[in-house]
Amino acid sequence: MSTVRDPGLQPERTRLAWRRTLLALTVVTLLTVRLALDGGPAGAATAGLAILGWGATVTLCRRRATGSGVPRTGGPLLALVGLVAAGFALLGALLVLRGL
Repeated sequence: MSTVRDPGLQPERTRLAWRRTLLALTVVTLLTVRLALDGGPAGAATAGLAILGWGATVTLCRRRATGSGVPRTGGPLLALVGLVAAGFALLGALLVLRGL
């Protein structure tokens, strides 16, 4: 018994997962900017770093999120995105603990 794999489903799920990731990073970045409004210089520096990390992630992951081009797997891009996502997760937890 042979099973036929539908190759159209996996790329769609991957694109949707990358879009959800970018959406979550956008929300944390916006919360960080909100923190900067009343956080003084430290909040502004944190917001600046979050915006830079968000911009880098969007730029690097655009092909994966839109499904255009042939995405590369693994390598330094995936490690960098993992580090940025971990940093945003920590930042999001700190924002929640601060009460924003």
